[in-house]
Amino acid sequence: MHPAVSHLPCRTDAGGGRWSPASAAFLLSLCLGFLSSVAACPLYCLCTSDIISCSGRNLSVSNFDLPSYATRLDLSHNAITNLPLDWISQPFDRLTTLILSRNSISQIAANAFVVTPHLLQLDLSSNELTVLNSSIFTGLKELRELLLFGNQIAQINPGTFSDLQSLKRLYLSGNRLVDFPFGLYSEPGGPRNLTFLDLSNNRLSKVSVQSLLSISRQSGIYLQENPLVCDCMLLALIEYWMWKQYRPLVDFRLEFPCIDDLGPGSKCSPQVASELPHEAKTFQLEPGKWIQVPCPGLALPIQEGLVMFWVTPRTVVNSSTNDPNAHFRVFPNGSLEIRGALMEDSGTFGCVAGRGRNYLPIEYPEVILVVGNSSNTPDLTPRSGAEHFNTAFTTLASCVISIVLVLLYLYLTPCRCRDSRGGSRGCGGRAIILCSDPREVESVERRANGKRVAFLEPQVEDLTDIGSPKLPALNLGHVTTEGILKNGSRTVGQTLTDPAQMA
Repeated sequence: MHPAVSHLPCRTDAGGGRWSPASAAFLLSLCLGFLSSVAACPLYCLCTSDIISCSGRNLSVSNFDLPSYATRLDLSHNAITNLPLDWISQPFDRLTTLILSRNSISQIAANAFVVTPHLLQLDLSSNELTVLNSSIFTGLKELRELLLFGNQIAQINPGTFSDLQSLKRLYLSGNRLVDFPFGLYSEPGGPRNLTFLDLSNNRLSKVSVQSLLSISRQSGIYLQENPLVCDCMLLALIEYWMWKQYRPLVDFRLEFPCIDDLGPGSKCSPQVASELPHEAKTFQLEPGKWIQVPCPGLALPIQEGLVMFWVTPRTVVNSSTNDPNAHFRVFPNGSLEIRGALMEDSGTFGCVAGRGRNYLPIEYPEVILVVGNSSNTPDLTPRSGAEHFNTAFTTLASCVISIVLVLLYLYLTPCRCRDSRGGSRGCGGRAIILCSDPREVESVERRANGKRVAFLEPQVEDLTDIGSPKLPALNLGHVTTEGILKNGSRTVGQTLTDPAQMA
């Protein structure tokens, strides 16, 4: 039996003639390329149609000869210490997920991932990386998720993420970072669309509040379990995030050291704590005009050295920057000046100042600015997390009340249904039975035509004559009567002359 490769079109003769040496060499190169692309699965790996798993094999080699058809490659739980430039023998053009977690990787060569240009997820967690160089992730323009938690990273060089223009989620928890380059959001080619950044459990003590305010408008930043210095600027950020019900803070609020500094006695509370308005004030002006917007609820005089921030629809400005020619300018008293208003300036503006207290859900440290015709401006009413909760709670309560009313209507309906033998049975209980007895329908019609209704008091029986038979209390002939009795209930359609019903 011939091997499978004997059927490949790699012969040097066709139709009895011979090929030229150049043609034979070209055909041989094609055959070798085809054979290499269908390389056999290594004995230490498990291979399926598009997944290769070499996990937990104690591998330490730096060059892997693997089939290139995989879209997912798992090399986790091994003993790999470094990734040289040729750590894979051939390009993996179809690979989208690469898992290298739980190894001992401490060095990664420059351009090491050029052979995997279409990666979407790269997992380097739980290794021994200490420094991220600027050329490590070169070529990963399609990468969306990068996991680096559980390493020993203490330094991130400028330009490390400059090629990750599609990155959306970045995990850096459990490292040794004392600083983080928040400018990566604005660097050329960088991850400007990052929506998730985990910096928890590091060694960050000082953070750029203005950068955090800018980033948090479009992404979630997790900072819990860091030794943050609780100054008035950071307290202002936390107070504002609490009012916005910012999920990364609300979920881990007990793991932020500055939470304990909120409330009476805070070093940021004197002279700046004031009642905030219960609704967002709206300002409207024409394009090109100037306006000065006061900071909501900020009492005067302002505490010396207090830095205030304004979160605008496009950027974040603070009172420490004094550029008289800037489009936005924050005065020492907290007011925001807008020069030459533009249509794109319309939106919600938040004043972030350290007041030393948590805002109530009904308070608004924000204002609304409308530039131009308000009819062409979308709904800009700010909504806090408490408002969303109240709306959801009201909807849930309405649904519960509706269900209760339906159940009351079905199971407590004041009618009794008759069976075929003339007896009566309840409509509620185990089943829902419709009252379709013609006599009852007829009685309902008579009531609708002005039938009189008699309310009868129960007869007081002689307690001394217990053995005497009961007598009808009232005989109205054929008149159907409804009674409300203290010793029972009488249903529609019962006649008082029926001895069985009077007993």
